[in-house]
Amino acid sequence: MLGYLIKGNVIARVRIFYQTCSCYHSKSGVYGHRPKPVQSPFQVDDTHKANRNANSNVFRLVEAYRTYGHRKATIDPLGLQQVIDQAELAPERYGLSPSSQQTIDVAGLFYSATGNQMMTVDELIVRLEKEYCDTIGAEFQHLQSEAEREWFAKAFEKKNDVSISNHRKIDLANLMLKCQAFDHFLAAKFTTLKRYGGEGGESMMAVFDEIFRKCAQGGVDNVVICMPHRGRLNFLTCMLNFPPVRIFQKVSGISEIPPGFKGTGDVVSHLYTSSDLTYEGKDLHVSFIPNPSHLEANNPVAVGKCRSKQQTLQEGDYSSHGDSQQGDRTLCLQVHGDASFSAQGIVAETFSIAECPHYNTGGSVHFIVNNQIGFTTEASRGRSSTYSSDLAKINGYPVLHVNADFPEDVVKATSIAMQYRQKFRKDVIIDFICYRKYGHNELDDPSFTQPIMYNAIRNRKSIPDSYAEQLKGTGVCTDADISAVQQNWSKFLHDNFAAMNSQLVEPYVFKNQWAGYRQAPGAITRWDTGVAIDTLKYVGAKSVSLPKDFNVHPTIGKNHCDKRVQRMTEGSGLDWAAAEALAFGSLMHEGFNVRISGQDVGRGTFSHRHAMLVDQVTDEIYVPLNHMTENQAGFLEVANSALSEEAVLGYEYGMSIDSPRTLVIWEAQFGDFFNGAQPIIDTYITSGENKWLLQTGLVMLLPHGMDGAGPEHSSCRVERFLQACDSSETTVDGDDVNIQILNPTTPAQYFHLLRRQMIRNYRKPLVVVAPKVLLRLPAASSSLAEMAPGTTFLPVIGESASVNGENVRRVVFCSGKHFYLLQKEREARKVQDMALIRLESLCPFPTAELQAELAKFPNAKEFIWAQEEHRNMGAWSFVAPRFENLVGCKLKYVGRDVLGLPAVGIGSIHKVEAEKLVTDLYQ
Repeated sequence: MLGYLIKGNVIARVRIFYQTCSCYHSKSGVYGHRPKPVQSPFQVDDTHKANRNANSNVFRLVEAYRTYGHRKATIDPLGLQQVIDQAELAPERYGLSPSSQQTIDVAGLFYSATGNQMMTVDELIVRLEKEYCDTIGAEFQHLQSEAEREWFAKAFEKKNDVSISNHRKIDLANLMLKCQAFDHFLAAKFTTLKRYGGEGGESMMAVFDEIFRKCAQGGVDNVVICMPHRGRLNFLTCMLNFPPVRIFQKVSGISEIPPGFKGTGDVVSHLYTSSDLTYEGKDLHVSFIPNPSHLEANNPVAVGKCRSKQQTLQEGDYSSHGDSQQGDRTLCLQVHGDASFSAQGIVAETFSIAECPHYNTGGSVHFIVNNQIGFTTEASRGRSSTYSSDLAKINGYPVLHVNADFPEDVVKATSIAMQYRQKFRKDVIIDFICYRKYGHNELDDPSFTQPIMYNAIRNRKSIPDSYAEQLKGTGVCTDADISAVQQNWSKFLHDNFAAMNSQLVEPYVFKNQWAGYRQAPGAITRWDTGVAIDTLKYVGAKSVSLPKDFNVHPTIGKNHCDKRVQRMTEGSGLDWAAAEALAFGSLMHEGFNVRISGQDVGRGTFSHRHAMLVDQVTDEIYVPLNHMTENQAGFLEVANSALSEEAVLGYEYGMSIDSPRTLVIWEAQFGDFFNGAQPIIDTYITSGENKWLLQTGLVMLLPHGMDGAGPEHSSCRVERFLQACDSSETTVDGDDVNIQILNPTTPAQYFHLLRRQMIRNYRKPLVVVAPKVLLRLPAASSSLAEMAPGTTFLPVIGESASVNGENVRRVVFCSGKHFYLLQKEREARKVQDMALIRLESLCPFPTAELQAELAKFPNAKEFIWAQEEHRNMGAWSFVAPRFENLVGCKLKYVGRDVLGLPAVGIGSIHKVEAEKLVTDLYQ
C-alpha cells in the first residue's frame, strides 16, 4: 500500500501499512492526516494466560477490583461521600475464602508490587484494597484495547513502587505553601476582591509540577494550557513566573494594556501569559491561554492552538518522517471545573473531535478541579452521572480519581496519566477531588446552602500546613526550612506590591511568530492583492490536475475540472470556487498555509468546491493544490469536521491566534449554523483583541440568501454581527474595527478579501456573508484581469460607465445577491434614471467610497436602501444612521416587513414577498 509523507516541502510516496479502520477515504494519507500504522495484535504472556485459566476465580476477583474498586476508594477529603462496600468485591462471590491459607501464584493475575508472587486470598485482598480502594481510584476497564487495559492495570498496581525523594517532597510543600501564602496576601491587601483562590485545592500545584516534569523527561517542550478561574492567579504567579505586580495593578484599577496599544482589558481572573520554564534541565515553553467567564469555552481553543504548534514544528501528521507522532513535542492540558465539565456541551463536542483526522493532537490531559459543588448546586443535582468525569467515557478514556489531601498520591496519579498519554497518545482524565474553602468567590457565604459541608471545611487544617507538618514530623525538613521559603516568598510579594504604582506594563504581544505584526491603523488602507495572470493560470490548472491513474467522478471531471481549465485558458467566466482556488494556491505559492474546516468543506455543501477529490475505484483522497510544485512552500489542509459548530469554531480560532502565517477558514454548512457557536463568537472572535490584544485572521464563511428555504438555512443573521461590531454611527471607521463584515458579490471580490487577510501586517477576524445561488450564477462571474496586479478588494462597487450620472434621479443602495435581482428587473423594465450601488463592505463602513459614488449623481432626489431580508434583520438598522450621519443622505427602506423569524416557511407566501420586493422598488 502506498502512502504519502511530507519531506521538507515535498510529498513523497512511500510504502507503509495502515489500519483500514481509520482510512478516512485515505489509506495513504493527505496533508494534515496520517493514518495510524497497524499495531501488532496484543498477546497476554502464555504463562500468565495459563495461570489465569488455572486460577480463574481469583482472576475474576482481581478484575472485579479493577472494575469496581474506585467506588470504595477514599477519594473525598471531607469524608462526606457515602462509601458502600461493593458486592462485586466479596471473595465469596467467586468461591474464595479469605480464611484459606492456601497460597496462589498471582503472576499474570495481579502485578504485585512486593515481588512476591505467592499470596493467600486474604493477602491478595489486602493488596487489592490498598491499590484500588485507597486514596486513588481508577476507571480503565472500559478501555476498548486490551493492550491499554493491561498496561493501565500494571501501572496502577505498581504505583506504590515509585518512591518520591525527600527533595521532591520539600518542593511540593514549598509550592503549596507559596500558593497558600499568595491567597493570604491577596486577602489581606484586597479585602473585596473575588480572587477565586486555591484554598482547599493547593495540591493542584503538584499536578502541574508533575506534568511539567514528565514533559521534560519525555521530550515535550511545548505545553498549551486552558484553565477556568479557580486557582488561576495562584498558578500564574507560583508556577509560570507571572509578575505579581501585574495582578496587583489590575486589581487596583491600573490597565493591563501596555502604553501605545488599543484595548479595553478584562477581569483579573482572565489574565494569561506565555512562559519559558526549565524542568529537569530542559527548556519548556508554556502557553497559558486567556479564558472567558463562559466556562469550558476555552477547551477547543487550547486544542486548536496546540495543533497549530504541531503544524509549525512539523510534528506527527505534518512531519517529514514516519516515526514522528502527534504530540511528540506538544501537549494540551485542559483544566476543568467539576460542575461545568459534566454540564457544558462544548466539553462533549471537544471530546468528539479529539481523535478525528485533522483535529487529533496526540492526546490531552484533562485535569478536573473537583470542588464537589457548582456555585451552590450539589453534585447530585448538577449531574445525572456518578462522577463529573463520566463524560470522558464517550471516547473510552481512562479516569484517575485522587484525594487532594494527599499530595504524593496526587503526584502518582498524575504520573500514571502522563505515562498513559505518552504511550498511547490519547486523552486521559485526572479527577482531583478537593474542596472550596470559601463560596463560589471569597465574598460569598456558602453555609446558606451547604451547612454540613462547610462545617467540615471550617474544622480542618489546610492541605499545605498539614503536609508541612507531616514532613517535619518525619524529619524530611525543619521549621527553619519552611520558614525560609515563606519569608522569601513574602518579601517577593511585598516588593511587587510596593512597585505597583511605579512599574510600567511592558508590551507582551507581537513577539516570536508574531514579530513584525502590529495593530490595525485607525484609517482605511488599500492593499494590492492582485497576482500575475500567468501565475493564476498555472494555479488554476494545477487546482484540477490529477494523476493519470486517478479515477475522477465523470460529472466532476466534466463540469468542474474540464470547465475550469477552459475558463483559465479564456481568462473569463470564473466562478466562486475557481476564485477561491486561485486565492488559496497563490497564497500557498507565497509560503502561507491554508486550512479550511467545517462540515463537508472538501466537496462543499453546494457541491461547488471539490478542493479534495475522491477516487471512484480506490476511495483515495487527492488534494490537487498540494501538488502544484515539487518544492512548494505552503499546503492546504482540508478538514471535514464532525457535526459540531462550537467546538470546531473554537478549535479554528485557537489555530488562528497561534500562527499568523496560516489562513484559517471555518465554513458553516448554512449561515445560521453559527448560532451553535455563539459563545466562541461573543467571548473570543469579536472581543479577543480588545480584551487580550490577541489577533486572529479567522475567516467565517456563512452561506446566506432568501431562496425559499424557510426559517432556517436562509439567513446568516448578519444583523447580529453588525450589532457586535464597534463601528461608529457618527465617526468614520478605520481598519481597527473589531471585526470585518463583508458581503461580496463577485468571485474576484472573494479572491481579494481572502488574500488581503494574509497580505496585511495585522490580523482581523472576517465574517463573509457567503453566497448560495451566486456560486454558479453566470452574471456573478469574474475574469483573471480583475485579479491581476494592481487590483484590490472594492468596498463599494458603483455603476457601470454606461449609466449617465446626470440622468439619475434615484440611487438604490443594496448589498449581496439582491443586486442581481434588481439589475435584472431594471434591464427588463428599461429603467434609465436609477443607479444601483453595491455595498460590499458593511464593516468597516466605507464612508469615503460612498460619498465618491454619490457625487456622480448630482440630480438624484431619492435615496433607497433595498434588501431582501426583513426590516428588523439584514443591514438596514446598521446602514441607515451611517448614511444619514456620515454620507449625508437619508435613506428610504424597501424590503420585507418585520418578522420574528428569518424567513417564512410557506412557499406561496415567500413567492408573494419576493415579487413585492420588485414592485415596491419599481412602482
